[in-house]
Amino acid sequence: GGGGARCAPPRGGPVCAPPWHRLVFAGGAPGPHDAKLPPVGVAERPLEELLPAGMLRQDPPAWPEINELDVMRHFNRLSQLNFSIDTNFYPLGSCTMKYNPKINEAMARLEGFAHLHPYQPVSMAQGALQLLHELERMLASLTGMARVSLQPAAGAHGEFTGILMIRAYHESRGEGSIRHKVLVPDSAHGTNPATAALAGYDVVTIRSNERGLVDVEDLKLHLGPDTAAIMMTNPNTLGLFEEEIVTIAGLVHEAGGLLYYDGANLNAIMGTVRPGDMGFDVMHMNLHKTMSTPHGGGGPGAGPVAVAERLVPFLPTPTVETDGQTYWLEFDRPASIGRVRAFLGNFGVLVRAYTYLVTMGADGIVQASQDAVLNANYIKASLEDRFDVPFNQTCMHEFVISGDRQKALGANTLQMAKRLIDFGFHPPTVYFPLIVHEAMMIEPTDTESKTTLDGFISAMRTIADEVESAPDLVRQAPHTAPIGRVDEVMAARKPNLCFTCR
Repeated sequence: GGGGARCAPPRGGPVCAPPWHRLVFAGGAPGPHDAKLPPVGVAERPLEELLPAGMLRQDPPAWPEINELDVMRHFNRLSQLNFSIDTNFYPLGSCTMKYNPKINEAMARLEGFAHLHPYQPVSMAQGALQLLHELERMLASLTGMARVSLQPAAGAHGEFTGILMIRAYHESRGEGSIRHKVLVPDSAHGTNPATAALAGYDVVTIRSNERGLVDVEDLKLHLGPDTAAIMMTNPNTLGLFEEEIVTIAGLVHEAGGLLYYDGANLNAIMGTVRPGDMGFDVMHMNLHKTMSTPHGGGGPGAGPVAVAERLVPFLPTPTVETDGQTYWLEFDRPASIGRVRAFLGNFGVLVRAYTYLVTMGADGIVQASQDAVLNANYIKASLEDRFDVPFNQTCMHEFVISGDRQKALGANTLQMAKRLIDFGFHPPTVYFPLIVHEAMMIEPTDTESKTTLDGFISAMRTIADEVESAPDLVRQAPHTAPIGRVDEVMAARKPNLCFTCR
């Protein structure tokens, strides 16, 4: 794709990057190996007796021959390429918490949980079912909802489950074909309109007002007997709390529609205000984000869906029930939308979330949200003189700046994000939400120290200075990463996918 390990003068003179890109094949030679295996203990049989002759290769496989110490160093070197919460600050917007206490990992690895087979009889899984039932009650209390399904495997899956329940609700009232529109604010996550469309609804965009909030007057124009629901995030993707949410809920309910809450930004308000109290009827939570288990490595996730009383009959089956002594799985739910996930979801992630809630407690949950909001406002106040902040009222756990000023001077948001890599920071989300030009969404999370935040602020201010004095330095970044600046268009059109193609 047009880049590679190299020497470059970042800050402080030339530095030669180590051979991060070298494949394990390049470090090997015929002969070396350290594996010392005991005798197999049984008589060996010729391969010709085990496989048809046509399936036997004539030459040995081209595996690398490398000793144990070099193998260890190779993979350790590769591990150092990873940005992770253990090594770097993630100002990555819209994806909530990155804190992953090690106690949560230890609990998920307890033998009784880790070795539990999903087909074991309910009588042998009472502890796991108790944990799931208690987690459901905690999540219901935290969100102000009546019941929770723990099945969905991630946020978008939870959204789809919630919309299916909304559809089932309207169908039960004989209005399934009439209510065919779902309203989505123009600042919404992209999964919201995608989910509504996948469920067969027509998507109608509701514009934002001059303060970055839902334009209530525009909402009124689109409400009617064909409205099935509105999908909202609160605080929204600009990091702003929807101040008129109670009014919005009243208008939607008066029109016969329901409110769906996207829980992507839940950690900004935990323990302070509940979606159920705002008037929402159904919501999903990203446990793999908000309650530890940082995402970003491809999974697994957990996106439980919580519902108000009117939607309880439509919850997926099975639900976990109890008489106070015994726990069981309830399948006899005639109005249910059915099963949406094999077994009971991603159990290990649910254990981590349970542990997080128990160890944090009610006061800790509130503190986590307050710290996230404080950190975001601190960074915003420290950068607003150097970057444009389109919506500059008090933010929640994240805020959005615009790189328009810097783009006019010769370096755009993407180039500034890549320059951050040279300072040891993972780039934040860029070019989202779409209603902000040259957007950069910054979310510091609740667990970062003031020293880390100050280092990030200093890097951002330095980059703003560089755009004014030496824009080429920013345009050509990163300078110290294992892979330098690539031609992204060419990398997409003509990817180099094999090491022998060089």
